[in-house]
Amino acid sequence: MRRVRVLAERTPAGRERYVDFLRALAIGLVVLGHWTVTVITYDGSGNLTGFSALVDLRWARPVTWLFQVIPVFFLVGGFANAASLTSSRSRGQTATQWLLDRSGRLVRPTTVLLLVLATGSLVGRLAGGDAAEIRTVVGFATIPLWFLSAYIAVVALTPVMHSLHRRAGFVVPLTLLALVAVGDAGRLSGHGPLSGGNFLFGWLAIHQIGFAWYDSYAADRPGSTTGGERPRGLLGRRMPMGRRSAVLFLLSGSATLVLLTIAGPYPVSMITVPGERLDNSSPPSLALLALATVQLGLILLCRRPAERLLRRPRPWRVVVAVNAVVLTVFLWHLSAVVVLAGALNLAHWLPPSSVGTGAWWAWRVPWLLALTVILAGLVAIFGPIEARAGRRSGDRRPGRAGGRLTPTHRTVLTAVGYACLVAGLLINSMVRMSAPEPLGLPPAALAAYLAGAGVLRLLRSSPGRPAPSA
Repeated sequence: MRRVRVLAERTPAGRERYVDFLRALAIGLVVLGHWTVTVITYDGSGNLTGFSALVDLRWARPVTWLFQVIPVFFLVGGFANAASLTSSRSRGQTATQWLLDRSGRLVRPTTVLLLVLATGSLVGRLAGGDAAEIRTVVGFATIPLWFLSAYIAVVALTPVMHSLHRRAGFVVPLTLLALVAVGDAGRLSGHGPLSGGNFLFGWLAIHQIGFAWYDSYAADRPGSTTGGERPRGLLGRRMPMGRRSAVLFLLSGSATLVLLTIAGPYPVSMITVPGERLDNSSPPSLALLALATVQLGLILLCRRPAERLLRRPRPWRVVVAVNAVVLTVFLWHLSAVVVLAGALNLAHWLPPSSVGTGAWWAWRVPWLLALTVILAGLVAIFGPIEARAGRRSGDRRPGRAGGRLTPTHRTVLTAVGYACLVAGLLINSMVRMSAPEPLGLPPAALAAYLAGAGVLRLLRSSPGRPAPSA
């Protein structure tokens, strides 16, 4: 707690605290939503299985409009990445250096999760566990990695997309929106492969709006360390982010969302529900982008009162504490479900699976409390790894392992490292949960991810050869 207090007291005056608050809030709501709708029961063979309560609770599907806040994380990511990249460039760093610095905070906690799960799976196999059952458990625990694969891809493209933003402004997200519409048309007409690009286009579109939000913030604070450059925005102007724009975003987004879901062909639920004709979140659909517009409007409307609250020491210390381990919380929150389900299974005391009954609802309270305790324990164990990674960001200590690489070599290898990370996480997400895997994870997924993590770690710890002077 003392370190949190010190970090809170050292917060730069120009920092947008609201962004940190939104990041913590978004991850908290994701965790709460997943825990609430997860139902653990037995299948026909007496083995543990799980399903979403939303399959039965049709009336609760509109509530997912409140809990599907992954778009908020990408909005905040766009703001934070634009601020960080702008600051990095002002210090004379290259985009490659920025990407290497950014990778540490994302890679270390994720690597630990994968290695712990792989080791646990190996122990389970040696103890006589069934490979398919182990894969099911590991597959469930690694569900969060589908989101992380998209976010890592977006981070890798940030220098390029930010340059496009400076040149074309709002035209970039509009183009991405059109591409998402093409993908949705393919899905609705039975041509599913057309929607593959939406996994990237949808999140990039939201991330680009985060760039525009940062531009508005920097323009209003010319004396801040993150400002200075005049943003161009749409047709040479920055995108307005005031109260009028907030109301416009809120009303237009709400109207579009209702038309697409209530009157249109899109599901009401913003979270995956088996059996639906179309999934709004994986990949992102036009309906999810409409929801993101609503969320942007609410974010802008609540900004001033939230900023006043976050100027107070205690609320800000809470936000600082959560953000220090926010990725750890996200990565391990479904592992907490695995731990609790296993313990309740051994005690023959699983919660009732009759969704919607009084007994089921009554069990939600102790269920959530127990998961909170378990996750707190996991964060206490693994959270310091993320906290240390955050403190070391930007600190590349010279080493011999990587030699002195030219700027071009470093850029190419950085791109390869990021590509391997994304490939590894995607392979794991695409392999079915019942596939018998010896380590619980597909070998190709684990190998690709660890190769990418190793390359990026080597580059972070090795000095680069300075570029030749002009």
